[in-house]
Amino acid sequence: MSKEITTKRASSGFPLGDLLLIGSTRLAAVGVLLVLGAILVMLYRGALPALEKFGFWGFVSGSEWNPVTEVFGGLSPMVGTLVSSLIALVIGLPISFGIAIFITEMAPPWLKRPVGTAIELLAAIPSIIYGMWGLFVFAPFFADNIQPWLTDTLGELPVVGELFQGPPLGISVFTAGIILAIMIIPFISSVMRDVFETVPNELRESAFGLGSTTWEVVWNIVLPMTRAGVMGGVMLGLGRALGETMAVTFVIGNAHELHWALFEPGNSIASTIANEFTEADGEVYTAALIALGLLLFLITFIILALAKLMLVRMTKNEGQRS
Repeated sequence: MSKEITTKRASSGFPLGDLLLIGSTRLAAVGVLLVLGAILVMLYRGALPALEKFGFWGFVSGSEWNPVTEVFGGLSPMVGTLVSSLIALVIGLPISFGIAIFITEMAPPWLKRPVGTAIELLAAIPSIIYGMWGLFVFAPFFADNIQPWLTDTLGELPVVGELFQGPPLGISVFTAGIILAIMIIPFISSVMRDVFETVPNELRESAFGLGSTTWEVVWNIVLPMTRAGVMGGVMLGLGRALGETMAVTFVIGNAHELHWALFEPGNSIASTIANEFTEADGEVYTAALIALGLLLFLITFIILALAKLMLVRMTKNEGQRS
């Protein structure tokens, strides 16, 4: 009987359920590509007047942003976006890693759920709340208590000292990076926690039985097995930092100026679009703002592609060593 059913199924091809599953998943995958393509085409067409006037490289390398003379350059918001996101990643990544390690490897069972719930609640807070808290609470505290100390200590160093100069306003690229770090910590730590929990307990117990310390277990067993998931969490947090709008708009200063000092006001691509899109009254002005959106799209795509390439090469080298 089972042989007749197998023969009948083989002669009729895929069952109806499999055909529906295959078709729906392919449609979903193609739909994502179509949406991305449509967004890219829309951004390019909208930015075309500015790109024709200034050229792509001229727009990217131009530092002047003057709506009166209709001279626009995207270098200042691009640098502000990259620097604030880098600060957020430098601050947020070690903290996220420590939180995930504490929850999965060190916390007692009764403490794991409350800490995990608190991290997830941080991820649910709207970005505008972070921005308001950063502007009215953190920025004054930072200007009065933290920035003077950083300027007096790190600002006196011979090479990097110039990075820690600036008026004690509390509104700066550095402040925006700190707020972004607080915002991305829940995303990175949650992903890391979930992927760390996929490691079989037998491997941990075997390593501990051989005399390994907690750090050795994490570094030699947990991280190698979860490298792809950890990288995915980092990229998720970086993507959130690159595209964040409202929180950055509140605390970055929104100044179209380039400075070496991190304590000077600056701007980002997202904050520039949010601040000025409703005021853009000319074709070139509007096109320049859309060109900033196109630039942010390309920056995000390039960073994610490089991260994926790095992960593939790391996996390949690990396979060759083994």
